[in-house]
Amino acid sequence: MSSIVPWWKSRIVYQVYPRSFCDSNNDGTGDIPGIISKLDYLANLGIGIIWLSPVYRSPNEDTGYDISGYREINPEYGTMNDMKQLIAEAKKRNIKIVMDLVINHTSDEHPWFVESRKSTDNPYRNYYIWRPGTVTKSGRRRPPNNWNSFFTGPAWTYDETTGEYYLHLFSKKQPDLNFHNPDVIAAVKDIMRFWLDLGISGFRCDVINIIYKTSLQNGRKRIALTGQEWYHCQEGCHKILAELNKDVLSKYDCFTVGETVMVSTRQAQEFCTAEPKELDMVFAFEHVECNQINNKWFKTPFRPRKFMSILEKWQKEIPWNALYFENHDQPRSVSRFGSKKYPVQSAKMLAVLLLTLRGTPFIYEGEELGMTNGNFKSINEFQDIEARTVWQVAAALHLPKKLRLRLLTHTCRDNARTPMQWDSSANAGFSPDPATVPWLKINPNHTTINVQTESGNPDSVLNWYRKLIHLRNNTPALSAGRFNMVYKNSTVFAYERIFPATAGSKEKKVLVALNFSSRKHHIPRKLAAYMQQQPGYNVLCSVYEQTDVFFPYAAFILEQKEQNQ
Repeated sequence: MSSIVPWWKSRIVYQVYPRSFCDSNNDGTGDIPGIISKLDYLANLGIGIIWLSPVYRSPNEDTGYDISGYREINPEYGTMNDMKQLIAEAKKRNIKIVMDLVINHTSDEHPWFVESRKSTDNPYRNYYIWRPGTVTKSGRRRPPNNWNSFFTGPAWTYDETTGEYYLHLFSKKQPDLNFHNPDVIAAVKDIMRFWLDLGISGFRCDVINIIYKTSLQNGRKRIALTGQEWYHCQEGCHKILAELNKDVLSKYDCFTVGETVMVSTRQAQEFCTAEPKELDMVFAFEHVECNQINNKWFKTPFRPRKFMSILEKWQKEIPWNALYFENHDQPRSVSRFGSKKYPVQSAKMLAVLLLTLRGTPFIYEGEELGMTNGNFKSINEFQDIEARTVWQVAAALHLPKKLRLRLLTHTCRDNARTPMQWDSSANAGFSPDPATVPWLKINPNHTTINVQTESGNPDSVLNWYRKLIHLRNNTPALSAGRFNMVYKNSTVFAYERIFPATAGSKEKKVLVALNFSSRKHHIPRKLAAYMQQQPGYNVLCSVYEQTDVFFPYAAFILEQKEQNQ
């Protein structure tokens, strides 16, 4: 079914977070008709795949990642007919749709769980992980083990109806499914077939490397995620993914990318390069966690060399990477890795990096504009359940309000979820009616950072992305060449993408150079010496006109001349 070079290796992915993309009916929430209205924009950008974050029926405890109906569309986003139209209209523009597959947990309002909690002998009881707790000598009730959740606090909640606890690695309204039960696996296969038969082209698999719990023993105590040794990257998880691939995915022309938390390159290889086949590629986290201590809420200063060294390691050890710097769970990359003083230049430099590494690039909505973190002033402006939970925990620890707010404003997931900035009007063109109150606060900088303004500016971040995407799609060394690091110091980095010689052409080399600094640098001597040894270069693109010096956040792409030129 697939060609020699799979189609997902030659396309650019654009993540749409539906709630924040485009509101077509002025209710303050993005929707599927709004996405349809922007397909021409995405096609003009050069996008070949849309990753659509959850649009399933959900009570929105975790903005759609708590699913109460896997075969239904949440009414706030539209109807199933709207979804079918989106797939059809995207196909007309040669854009494929990939959906989230959220199977570690459901909503506690899903019919399976509603039934499961009714009695200990209910047919759906074993769809979830229920256990009796223990009672201390003083009569205090305690959970079955010492695990804690990703959202802080215990990973178990007591249910009065049957007097037992259920496991939830995330919110208490997101009970974990039991993958020891063959009926659960069969149900997941049916869900996958339903959507693939409807015309989608694959799945982004949410927290897929923690779905299987080998044991429910106590875990070694940690600052965060006690118990992970019993559910992280377990052998049972690999067997289930191989089964899903063999029985479902292999029957369709589709691809999968797994969100795999806390994985090493060795563990990633087991998911995407080992046999039997499991996933096509994985989202790793090491590079976006390069400046955190123990967990994402406590940061160290950003060090470009560490960041680039991690990327280099993954380029060398993983044959094909899922490339990303931001998404619905990560703060904006310009705010993290770029510069307030040089926002346009640093956004362009990061775009060069994203679109010249080996792998499939994932652009998050608004990243192509250089959108920045939100501008939140109080806890009341945050909507994210994780942020509110962390605020409560920090308050219980008596952290000052200013410190709590600083933690959230730097790290909270809402930073990337502010509505898409289409124009400079009151609601940034997200909700056309200025009287509408969007579900999340619009970033005030939408007056200058928006699609309409940037479309008319040839030097904008948006037009830079368009240029780079076209360049990548038409330069074999960038789309398929191997990676070779040429030079790195604390802020300056250079690497090659090399496309091998074929029967009809010679080897092609492209050199990419980056300056992760607000300082002006001369070309480092070792890099200059390396470049002088080559036959010469043609400039494919550059943030600045000059390529013989590194201006603040400079980046350029050079194509090596052939020997006889």
